[in-house]
Amino acid sequence: MDRADGLDGYPTVVVHAAQPGGRRVAIHGEDAGLATSRADVVELLRRAGLADARLDDPGFIEWRGGGSAVWPALTGSPDDGI
Repeated sequence: MDRADGLDGYPTVVVHAAQPGGRRVAIHGEDAGLATSRADVVELLRRAGLADARLDDPGFIEWRGGGSAVWPALTGSPDDGI
């Protein structure tokens, strides 16, 4: 896939900078959900019918605020209600 697959010249997928709880993922400009790991991004892509997507293709996916290895620390425990 190339950059032309996105909307208005933007990548098809944008993974936004880390925030408390994870990284927001947009697919075709629409919010697809909050990911806490690369595996979550893969699952969101699968649900959107993009199961064969490559996370390292800069023409398809844009990682904002750090690459695919940057994830916020998950804090709390199951007892915290988080």
